[in-house]
Amino acid sequence: MATLLLHFEDENVPARRLAEAMELSAALIERHRFPDEELRLTLPFAEGGPVPDTLVVYRSLDRPNDKLVELLLIARHARQQGARRLVLVAPYLAYMRQDIAFHPGEVVSQTIVGGFLGELFDGVITVDPHLHRIDHLQEAIPLDQAVTLSGVPRLAELIAARLDDPLLVGPDAESAQWVEGAAAATGFDHGVCRKVRHGDTRVDIELPGIDVDGRQVVLIDDVASSGHTLARAAEALLGAGAASVDVAVTHALFAGNAFEVMKNAGVGKVWSTDCIIHPSNAISMAPVLADALGRMLVKGAKPGDARTA
Repeated sequence: MATLLLHFEDENVPARRLAEAMELSAALIERHRFPDEELRLTLPFAEGGPVPDTLVVYRSLDRPNDKLVELLLIARHARQQGARRLVLVAPYLAYMRQDIAFHPGEVVSQTIVGGFLGELFDGVITVDPHLHRIDHLQEAIPLDQAVTLSGVPRLAELIAARLDDPLLVGPDAESAQWVEGAAAATGFDHGVCRKVRHGDTRVDIELPGIDVDGRQVVLIDDVASSGHTLARAAEALLGAGAASVDVAVTHALFAGNAFEVMKNAGVGKVWSTDCIIHPSNAISMAPVLADALGRMLVKGAKPGDARTA
């Protein structure tokens, strides 16, 4: 067994989809939490027994704090047991927003967490990371094999299949790249709102200069977290005469009551990829992840190596 995909029970479905797409064996990491909040992890190979040459760890880093400790324990233990190559598939990558210190003393988490992952793994694959002021993931994760994928093409396919000539709208300037990507793939009209933020949950939205009266609108973004920006954009669009407002996002974080906030604002359908498990998941990213992982495993194999790609 040259390559094994490891995953946790809570991500069994998307991890198994990836394993099946790759024709890889997959195994469960057992997780126990003690009363004092410490974790006990058990990998599916005995100490002193045969260890796969390459381990692929599937762990999406939403609600990341425990998960980062999990990755530390898994990677260090696997190296001690003889694993030669470790690849992390993290469809959602946490701590990427804080890329500069906005106030004196603030910790710049992007490069710290990125450096941490770079020390643990030989390759990292993620989807639509929330990068503001850098162009390449390698600037955050110092690895040659730090790969960024996008959920936009898959979401664009779904939108085109569900709606006839919708208007694609980004809720703020940061969403422009995803809206423009979806518009390029489908040929649909598009525009981007302007957001003025007054705090974590208070925002004002200025609509793009496009007639939305009677249009089916789809709001597109990389992530839905608090839901307030998407909710305010939906309210503004409906107030301007939009016939309907649906939402398509790569990462369905939906912290707290975010999903209800959007629905209460008049949002109809919500479509997301399975990068983060949520009832709104409508798209599997397994084919896209499998293609990237296959290329990474082949690239990393040495002549005569028996690794399975």
